[in-house]
Amino acid sequence: MGFHTFDVDRAERLEDPDRYRWVSAEELIGAVDPAAADVVADLGSGTGFYTDDVAPHVGSVYAVDLQAEMHEFYREKGVPANVELVESDVGDLPLADDALDAAFSTMTYHEFASDDAVAELARVLRSGGRLVVFDWSADGDGEAGPPTDERFGADDAAVVLETAGFDIVRADTRTETFALVALAP
Repeated sequence: MGFHTFDVDRAERLEDPDRYRWVSAEELIGAVDPAAADVVADLGSGTGFYTDDVAPHVGSVYAVDLQAEMHEFYREKGVPANVELVESDVGDLPLADDALDAAFSTMTYHEFASDDAVAELARVLRSGGRLVVFDWSADGDGEAGPPTDERFGADDAAVVLETAGFDIVRADTRTETFALVALAP
């Protein structure tokens, strides 16, 4: 779909701890299941809110965002030493084949979901690498997050990933969001 990206004029809202009601730091870290030397990517990292939660648990993190202004905000906030800012579309990542042990997306899958992006993730994740997606569900009521017509359901996202060769470990629909964990082909 990729209807829009988050409005950079509202970037401060991405730092609101109330975001943890949709996905907590502990839930994200548990789903990524990181090892100390892992190389991971935060897809649609924005201001680095969730990047900062994962960074202490891994060797390095690529904070991937299409909007340079989001990276500027992150720089002003302070970027951890093991985080590299990458300005890129998820469908065309400047990373080597099998470069990542894991990748995660928190409330951004609907912004980059496409066959090209999924194929690119299959390319940059090592075989068996984890892809973790928490996003707004098409089954939600739309009171928070993007309009429901811009969202996917957990089953829809799972089918797209399975078609690209990913193995689905978990696909859960929650109140307003979904959680999905898949292993790269």
